[in-house]
Amino acid sequence: MVLDLGQIYNGPYCSLLLAHMGARVIKIEPPDGESMRQRLPGEEIPAFVLMNSHREGLALDLKDPDGHDIFMRLVAEADVVIENYAEGTMERLGIGYDALAAVNPRIIVGSGKGFDPEGPWAGRLAMDLTVQAMTAVMSVTGFPDMPPVKAGAQIADIMGGVTLAVGVLGALHQRSRTGEGQHVKVSMQDAVIPALASNIAGYLETGGTLPERTGNRQNGLAVAPYNVYPTSDGWVAIFCVSEPHWHKLLDVMGERDRFGGEEFATMPRRAARMDEIDAVVESWTKVRTVEEILEILDASRIPSAPLLHVSDLLESQWFRRDGGMLEHVPHPTLHDARAFGSPIRLSASERRAITRAPYIGEHTGLVLSGDLGLTDDEIADLRRRGVVK
Repeated sequence: MVLDLGQIYNGPYCSLLLAHMGARVIKIEPPDGESMRQRLPGEEIPAFVLMNSHREGLALDLKDPDGHDIFMRLVAEADVVIENYAEGTMERLGIGYDALAAVNPRIIVGSGKGFDPEGPWAGRLAMDLTVQAMTAVMSVTGFPDMPPVKAGAQIADIMGGVTLAVGVLGALHQRSRTGEGQHVKVSMQDAVIPALASNIAGYLETGGTLPERTGNRQNGLAVAPYNVYPTSDGWVAIFCVSEPHWHKLLDVMGERDRFGGEEFATMPRRAARMDEIDAVVESWTKVRTVEEILEILDASRIPSAPLLHVSDLLESQWFRRDGGMLEHVPHPTLHDARAFGSPIRLSASERRAITRAPYIGEHTGLVLSGDLGLTDDEIADLRRRGVVK
């Protein structure tokens, strides 16, 4: 059993991955709902529904002594607690790791933070934007002659959540051998830094002379062609990472006479003349449609892809199918409710049918009676006093 105290994206995505792999997850949030629900009027918003399927919903006031007691009783029976509160919040609520381990030595607490709890920025408030700023992600995103920009996706939240899930699974494996729980700590900052591999390698290889921002070109400016090129009806990404790719591209473009010589014979030589290469590739793509280009390049096994929009993903029958990454879920109040599917395919495990995210406290009564044995009268009293909803 996983007790999910997560909020926004980081903690909830960790719990979602665990749920997809079969864990029972109880979403525990304040009686007025976690902060994600408060972004728009009404408690059911698409962002919350996307991230919180496969949950039972328990609305509980952890600041109330009775609410605290209920939580600790659940901890005594649980396997995992997931949280991504600001540093120190769990301790102020009286539910820090030491307190939880005292009632259940087998408990595994997964804590997602912005920054390393033992580092110099431990107490700094963190969101995806601030973590991107403090991991150099923003400094390497954009074009050389323009200001730094953030990545368009919530990469820090999600990469932190994925890494936290891996850490929790590792702790569960360790517990199966030792019988002891432990505290798993993952900072979003640490989780994101390996994604800068090309940037860091380029810096080290050039002694720091490489431009930080390279637009849509390869981060280390070591591969050409490697860019997103205009077409007559959109954009297409093309890159050649091997000599066969390059020679096939020259053939389909009809440019072997001009670009098949020694000055373009190796990757370093092509990288040194990437402006020329980008210009010739663009002159070929801009007079053709995306579909025409992909048909030609796919036939020659040249790496390429169309530039898709969010609307394309949502309309895709592949992504919205049963078991897809943007599966449609029936919902009584949202016209087009989607839930994130699992990117993990297990060949010997049955896929869980997707379930919608819970309303605030939708399963409070079931959890309190079924897991803790509370009577209807006791639950009604807790509701009346605002301890639960």
